[in-house]
Amino acid sequence: MATKLEIAQDWLPRYTGMPLDAFGDYVLLTNFRSYVQKFSAKFGCDLYGMDRPMQATTNDAGLTIINFGIGSPNAATVMDLLTAYHPKAVLFLGKCGGLKKSAEIGNFILPIAAIRGDGTSDDYLPRLVPALPSFKLHKFVSEKLVDRQLDYRTGVVYTTNRRVWEHDEDFKTRLQGCTPIAIDMESATLFVVGHKNQIARGALLLVSDLPMTHDGIKTQESDAQVSHDWSDVHLDIGIESLSDIEDKGETIKHFQY
Repeated sequence: MATKLEIAQDWLPRYTGMPLDAFGDYVLLTNFRSYVQKFSAKFGCDLYGMDRPMQATTNDAGLTIINFGIGSPNAATVMDLLTAYHPKAVLFLGKCGGLKKSAEIGNFILPIAAIRGDGTSDDYLPRLVPALPSFKLHKFVSEKLVDRQLDYRTGVVYTTNRRVWEHDEDFKTRLQGCTPIAIDMESATLFVVGHKNQIARGALLLVSDLPMTHDGIKTQESDAQVSHDWSDVHLDIGIESLSDIEDKGETIKHFQY
């Protein structure tokens, strides 16, 4: 295997257990095995990769969902592996911590950009290159949110490769100085690697905790409650968005900037 394409075409099935020809033109990415299982049950499609690092399935309409795990290195890996066939659009369904006083559990966020605190994206493009989603994809997702009369916010999110930071007051002070609306571990990486690989990409984030306050830090119990209350609608919006964009959305083109 001498080229990146050859590697990706070999490794995508190896990581997911799903044959290369089973992947669809539109892809939902997530951190949650439960989302893939719910998708499989909803459409009655075969579930692959329960014994692999990633789980995946594709419905009859050609929509694929992949659980790639947690964190920026895994986000970069899956965006590299998707160059095996270059899907038309990729939408990340992830959770984030709300950083503004007005943030509430269950808010949806469509990031207009992400601050590159992840480190992983530095291996792909210089730090001066902004981490941006594909505008037309986010525009269409926003229409789906409005159709459901769901409140959503836009703003800049901060992506970090550090999972346990809620106790660190110095980090929190630096974080506030960047003025992001939320914090996660994947968005900037997905945006930068997607740009590098010329894949249209976006993110619909669900506020699952309010980590700047001690009583807002995520716990096992609080996270389970968020999943119970919001995971179905989160997944449904993603499915509706990528299922309809081919027929109803504007054409998404990738331009280098």
